[in-house]
Amino acid sequence: MYEFKFPDLGEGLVEGEIVKWHVSEGQHVREGDPLVDVMTEKATVTLPAPATGVVKRILAREGERVKVGQVLCIISEEGRPSGLVQAEATHGPRRGEPLGRASQVQVEAEHVRGSVRAMPAARRLARELGIDLSKVPGSGPGGVITLRDVKRYSEESARERVAPPKQREVEAEAPEERVPVRGLRRAIAEKMSKAKSSIPHAYHLEEIDMTQIMELRDRLRPRAEALGVRLTLTPFIVKAAVAALMDYPYMNATFDEEKGEIVVKRYYNIGLAVDTEDGLVVVVIKDADRKTILEIAREAAHLADKARGGKLELGDVRGSTFTISNIGPIGGIGGIPIVNYPETAIMAVGQARRRPVVVGDGVAIRSMAMVTVSFDHRVVDGAYVARFTNRFKELIEEPDLLVLRL
Repeated sequence: MYEFKFPDLGEGLVEGEIVKWHVSEGQHVREGDPLVDVMTEKATVTLPAPATGVVKRILAREGERVKVGQVLCIISEEGRPSGLVQAEATHGPRRGEPLGRASQVQVEAEHVRGSVRAMPAARRLARELGIDLSKVPGSGPGGVITLRDVKRYSEESARERVAPPKQREVEAEAPEERVPVRGLRRAIAEKMSKAKSSIPHAYHLEEIDMTQIMELRDRLRPRAEALGVRLTLTPFIVKAAVAALMDYPYMNATFDEEKGEIVVKRYYNIGLAVDTEDGLVVVVIKDADRKTILEIAREAAHLADKARGGKLELGDVRGSTFTISNIGPIGGIGGIPIVNYPETAIMAVGQARRRPVVVGDGVAIRSMAMVTVSFDHRVVDGAYVARFTNRFKELIEEPDLLVLRL
């Protein structure tokens, strides 16, 4: 038997949440096949099967939180007798000791650590019918689920699905709904709580004229599309932010609470907030200072697609040094974001809206957007953030200056 344990994925990871099993008990798997999806505070990771064999027991259910080193499942490797039991798992016969037929049936029927106990035939039928055995009452010895129990549960479920319309309407009119906080939503809740409680937030707001940068984007769009790249404002915002970070390096830093030090980063990994069906995910453009507008546009689109498809890898979400939330495409004048812990600052860019603005001694129609910078007041002060924002504003409003920095 092979005990598959939740591996240490690095960066101080201590636990995760079981999101989805790709296999069921009794199923044959090959080494490298997708085994289970685990949500960490960074991303959902698909862990592959470590060996070829049969999944004998699943010890962590979907929605359960698991620690690094905790056994997730037990696999009976090919080439070994099926009646062998791992002593560590059952505290029964020694490793390699064959079991009698009665003992084999008992091993098949029982699960360690209080999991579901069912006869093999009942388990097979449940898989075929898509029934969750944890919901089936067992009538066998010691509460073991039998084939008859599964059939009875299936028939009762079918009758419930065709309940009279009036009954369903009454159920639908319940005044409250309770939704378990799991997966990405739980990870977001925990991280935002930590950020808000650990970082003394302060904020700076500025209005920026986006007219010229939008005109530049529109002129370059046809050429970008010819290269297979959809050009948005995001890569221009990223490049302007990186240039401003270079001039004001304390915005690209973290605060080391244990040592009482400010750690200034000389690399520029820009986090981009992506809206998904499950919640907000921050993907990371690594070494953004070394990449072109087109490279950033291509990479940002690729990462956003992976995020919305639930296919992000840990490398896609690790190591950001400054985060940008561009809420313009969704709408809204602006927002006041929470710092992406442990970074020093985050920038939110609102929707650019055309309106009359005083320009020189006259009035002109310009595309104006609100920019908000939330920051850690332990690392930087308001005046420093204002100068950083002014530099960003200058590069956006006069894109020729930005081109000179590329």
